[in-house]
Amino acid sequence: MKKNIDKKKEVLRDIVIFTVLFLISILLMISFPEKQQNMIRNTRDFLLEMVFILPAVMVLMGLFAVWVPKQVIEKYLGKTSGIKGMLFSFILGALPTGPLYVAFPLASGLHKKGASILNIVIFLSAWACIKIPQELVEIQFLGVKFMLARLLLTIIFVTIMAIIINKIMIKPGKPKGETGNESI
Repeated sequence: MKKNIDKKKEVLRDIVIFTVLFLISILLMISFPEKQQNMIRNTRDFLLEMVFILPAVMVLMGLFAVWVPKQVIEKYLGKTSGIKGMLFSFILGALPTGPLYVAFPLASGLHKKGASILNIVIFLSAWACIKIPQELVEIQFLGVKFMLARLLLTIIFVTIMAIIINKIMIKPGKPKGETGNESI
């Protein structure tokens, strides 16, 4: 019963957020009519991109849920995975290319299978900031020194950020690494 009420509240919240954003968009189009065509074109392009990418992501998520045992995720990305888990999270996030919104369902699946918040934050940050093709472009246009400096600083600050977020997400009375928030 409580889950149904919570689900209804979440759906209502999502509808309210969508409505507010839609009204803001209409207001902006009225306020800046010269930008109207760009806004419509960008919205259409983004929606088309999502229509073509998200079904494939959902299929991959289904396969991931069935093929990858929970014990494997807990072992390599769980609370006790340590430095190896962090390294694996960086690699897992840096390898794929694609928009960041693809990584969020994957992160949710990892969390449900037992990945720690620390490793999920590293995975998402690596997906956003560290891409192998991006590094190659940086080398070509900005040089090896710049690429290595940016990569090193990114790894350092992502690690610090992940540790801080992990500590914030730990609730009193819960075992280390468990958030008590299973809706992530």
